[in-house]
Amino acid sequence: MGMKKPILLKFAKRVRAERKKLKLSQEDFAEVAGFHRTYIGMIERAEKNITICNIDKLAKALRISLSNLLKGL
Repeated sequence: MGMKKPILLKFAKRVRAERKKLKLSQEDFAEVAGFHRTYIGMIERAEKNITICNIDKLAKALRISLSNLLKGL
């Protein structure tokens, strides 16, 4: 596997930080967002380049706007 792209690393860090603000485990967050726990782990480790539809689902589960989730990336 090559180097992870900086935008994926920034997004991963942002998702993890927002999830922790809600005091949710990866498993609980995955359930709320409608994903498998391993998929959330892959996102938070910057191993997945996910679709905008899935980013929208994450934002809704984090109770923030899509634009706020992507701000500063």
